[in-house]
Amino acid sequence: MTNSIKSVNCPTCQRKVIWSEQNVFRPFCSERCRLIDFGGWAGEKHSIASEPVFDDDDVEPPNLQ
Repeated sequence: MTNSIKSVNCPTCQRKVIWSEQNVFRPFCSERCRLIDFGGWAGEKHSIASEPVFDDDDVEPPNLQ
């Protein structure tokens, strides 16, 4: 088994990041980059492509009586 150092690019800034347990922000290089990415998901700038679970036509409006 080899002890090669694995590095990846930070998904936010593309800086090289050493992939190890000591890097608590992996795969990000810093908390700042991690929070920028989180903000993108929270602001719906990122999404995962998929088929719709249901159509809006299939949903009945609520009975407000």
